Amino acid sequence: MPMPNTSRAESVSRAVRLTKREIEVLSLIAQGHSSKEAADVLYVSKRTVDFHLANIYDKLQVNNRVQAFRAATRLGLIPFEPSFGAARGES
Repeated sequence: MPMPNTSRAESVSRAVRLTKREIEVLSLIAQGHSSKEAADVLYVSKRTVDFHLANIYDKLQVNNRVQAFRAATRLGLIPFEPSFGAARGES
């Protein structure tokens, strides 16, 4: 029986599941925060944020923050909200 006609991104999206905390970490990193800044916002250690990032990289099969952000937005795991150069914290 033939496989349903789905894109690779949809298939991978179904397989990839980020935890709520991983989404929070990736969202903060995508906003330009450092690991330390994200840790401060989430009231955890930098080591904990780096642990979550390592898990995210593994799940998304990427090697860095930019690749993780691009993969997560492409898969619909986090929303794409361009800031067009706006500084952090500004509306």
